[in-house]
Amino acid sequence: MSHPRLAFRIQRAEPSLEYRSAIGKWLSRGESVDGHGGHEVATHPWWKVIWLTGVDYFSTLGYQPGIALLAAGAVAPIATVILVLVTLFGALPVYAQVAGRSYAGQGSIAMLENLLSGWKGKGLVLVLLGFAATDFVITMTLSAADAAKHAIENPFLQPVLGDHQILVTLAILAVLAVVFLKGFNEAIGLAAAAAVPYLALNLVVLGRGLLEVIAHPELVTGWRSALAARGDFSLLIAGALLVFPKLALGLSGFETGVSVMPLIDGGETDRGHSPRSGDAPLGRVAATRKLLLTAAAIMSGMLILSSVVTTLLIEPSDYREGGKASGRAIAFLAHRYLGHGFGTVYDVSTILILGLAGASAMAGLLHVIPRYLPRFGMAPRWAVLSRPLVLVLFALDVVITLIFGADVEAQSGAYATGVLVLILSAAFAATLALWRERRRGLAFYSAILCLVFAYTLADNCLERPDGLIIGTMFTLLLMLACAFSRSIRSVELRIPHGYFADTESWRLGPEVRGKKAHLVPIPRSSADARKRKRAEIARHYHVRGPFLFLHVNLLDNRSEFSAPLEASLRKEGDDYVAEVFGAIAIANTIAFVSEVIDPISIFIGLTRRDLMSQAVRYLLFGEGETGLMVYTILLRYWELTPEEDVRPLIFLMSD
Repeated sequence: MSHPRLAFRIQRAEPSLEYRSAIGKWLSRGESVDGHGGHEVATHPWWKVIWLTGVDYFSTLGYQPGIALLAAGAVAPIATVILVLVTLFGALPVYAQVAGRSYAGQGSIAMLENLLSGWKGKGLVLVLLGFAATDFVITMTLSAADAAKHAIENPFLQPVLGDHQILVTLAILAVLAVVFLKGFNEAIGLAAAAAVPYLALNLVVLGRGLLEVIAHPELVTGWRSALAARGDFSLLIAGALLVFPKLALGLSGFETGVSVMPLIDGGETDRGHSPRSGDAPLGRVAATRKLLLTAAAIMSGMLILSSVVTTLLIEPSDYREGGKASGRAIAFLAHRYLGHGFGTVYDVSTILILGLAGASAMAGLLHVIPRYLPRFGMAPRWAVLSRPLVLVLFALDVVITLIFGADVEAQSGAYATGVLVLILSAAFAATLALWRERRRGLAFYSAILCLVFAYTLADNCLERPDGLIIGTMFTLLLMLACAFSRSIRSVELRIPHGYFADTESWRLGPEVRGKKAHLVPIPRSSADARKRKRAEIARHYHVRGPFLFLHVNLLDNRSEFSAPLEASLRKEGDDYVAEVFGAIAIANTIAFVSEVIDPISIFIGLTRRDLMSQAVRYLLFGEGETGLMVYTILLRYWELTPEEDVRPLIFLMSD
């Protein structure tokens, strides 16, 4: 690796985000998200950080029991037990492996990004980001819709709010957006203040319901009769397996559990650990696995208890769509058995944690999008600012809410699809990682889990294709937006800095800077090619001064948007010869070198071939009609840096 003192760069590779209008200045004052996650964050014990996961994971109790009843009826408890088994013996071990390999909070997407190079890897990331966006956006809209459902069904709030489910949902989403526009930092104390009382209130309600079941044994008898009418035990298990994918919402929260890893203190084990060492912080990994296990154990117990109690105590007419318990099964029991006063307290607690679940999803998107898309050149430069992103996400929330009519059940398919795609990707990534590490037993077990989650995803998509349709639409729209952004941003310089390959090159550098040489890019680096090009220029142009012949060697992975260069420089008679390595595009490299050395003039050849195919070659492979692209890139850069007056002459030569 070259010594830092041999580095070269231009003073300002790309202008900073500066806006002149009042709206632009307001938008630019939003928090800037570090796309690489390299900023320092305060850490806390895992048992405090668990509540950040909990506001997303535990809040599903607000709607999961009602969805289970609607999907499975009397079989809901059996299907829930299967869900718990998949949680404890499927999702939990998978994400334990992910935690050991993405300790900076990148999650399974970052693991899979490294499996495929070039455009295949980026295409895979974009697909996963599309379904991750589906998961997070639907989390916001579904949570807000369920919060609105709890609000308008409350006997004290109903006279004020009426039956305006959509308006109340939009109001909750608007409040969420305003909070983030002002500046929102996830507070562990606030998450704990919402999640702990919520779990306690659920235990009170479910405990009261369990006492009711014990006091009325005929409820159990009636349930057994309902099960017997459906067939023997094997048929019940088969039926539960068939409806289990509809309960996949209960698997949400694991990706969030991994994403909060940077906030977890690894204790004495990690003291002195350097993030740049490349070694996993073992203390943080162990603490995260404790967090995931504890969260899964709490949620598993709550899911089984809630499923049994709600199945035995709520009539089908109440939990069916439009019924009093639809989307709010536990709240329904709270009002029935503990009175409207306690029920109102439960509703307020539910609304609060569902609102924070939406905030957690919003914060997740505000970190995921800048982490990948700007680095790929597939997002506008303002995508690193939180306020513009919040406005875009709020607009998307409004559209989704109106499309689904703020219906919790209608959105559950899309939510489950997003969750399952992420879990399947995590299982696949863990399987490949374990196989490469030659841990065959664990890799085989993880492969079986891949099949389980693949079945669950396939069944969910067949049963509720709207989820797959919504996720696919998200992905396609994301890809179109990314392609459009990449095509626009492709004319940026895209090179942060360069290094001289050796001391001799560094010594010769000042000799070619500042109007001292003519820059001549050449496609082939040979003495004959340089001799012919020099003779051609002398024949058609009367120029004096030495020539700097530049040959660009492209990086193997042309899909990278930005990369540093390594350059060697030597003298050849009165001229200079430069070799550049690690370039992501020929035209951008020539433009960058031109700005570094400030040549007298630039002589670039034109192919005069089909411009459409040349444009595609430039965007995908960094080649194409180089002369026109160099001219375009330099014009754009000069427009953004008007303080520099003297520019080189550009001669476009026909090959």
